[in-house]
Amino acid sequence: MSYALTLNMQLGIPGASIEGYAQAIKAFNMLSAEEERDLAERLLCEEDLEAARKLVMSHLRFVMHIAHSYRGYGLSQSDLIQEGNIGLMKAVKRFDPSIGVRLVSFAVHWIRAEIHEYILRNWRIVKIATTKSQRKLFFNLRSAKKRLGWLTHDELENVAKELGVSPKDVREMETRLSTHDIAFDAPSDADEEAEILSPAGYLEDTRYEPATAIEQYNWKEYGHRKLHTALEKLDVRTQEIVKKRWLSEDKATLQELAAQYNLSAERIRQIESNAMNKLKKSIDAIALRT
Repeated sequence: MSYALTLNMQLGIPGASIEGYAQAIKAFNMLSAEEERDLAERLLCEEDLEAARKLVMSHLRFVMHIAHSYRGYGLSQSDLIQEGNIGLMKAVKRFDPSIGVRLVSFAVHWIRAEIHEYILRNWRIVKIATTKSQRKLFFNLRSAKKRLGWLTHDELENVAKELGVSPKDVREMETRLSTHDIAFDAPSDADEEAEILSPAGYLEDTRYEPATAIEQYNWKEYGHRKLHTALEKLDVRTQEIVKKRWLSEDKATLQELAAQYNLSAERIRQIESNAMNKLKKSIDAIALRT
């Protein structure tokens, strides 16, 4: 089955109303074991995309059920469902009816894997779990903390033993779960105290340091020198056109310059475009030599 299946699946994607989506997917009937096997064989042997579509559509309610179990992560339910649908399509692509299990049993791994990846990518700006063991600990501890709240020493030891990790790993992951992202800049309507406490408030302001001011001035002068050196390589008329179009406070229009030089506006535009290309090449060459 080609990647085109993803684009042509006509998959129902949840929109503004989860309730409306739930009602819509109920229109797709569940498949019997015989129907599922027949469709899977058509897909496997004949690459029948219509068979793949029916397999996917008949399992959308199962994806929604799984996605609902992850509602405690503060992420959009529709996004979780959509990620689960991607996992379902991957499972359908790889499903072999000869293994003797129903698609729903085979697909649950793929659906959860896509949802897990989405949660880990979006639950924190800084990725909270990077290794396989950390991911397992993240989801198991997240589930345990729904029951336990803050872990006491004994609870922490029990969770570590239950999950087969060290108490240190559990405590570190618990700390990650308990922290929250902070915006780098304070909101525009924040008070003075909030501005001071935002990360941006701890940055050193170097705008008015003498060394910084001198560096900026020298860099600006260097840019001016490169520009004027490159301009001198153009003919007089082209220099005048560029200066009047770009370097004058009262910039001239193409029509005004066309009337002044007795040329068409299109010809002035061409001269200007060629001049800008020459200036860029000259400035780059000067920069390489210095």
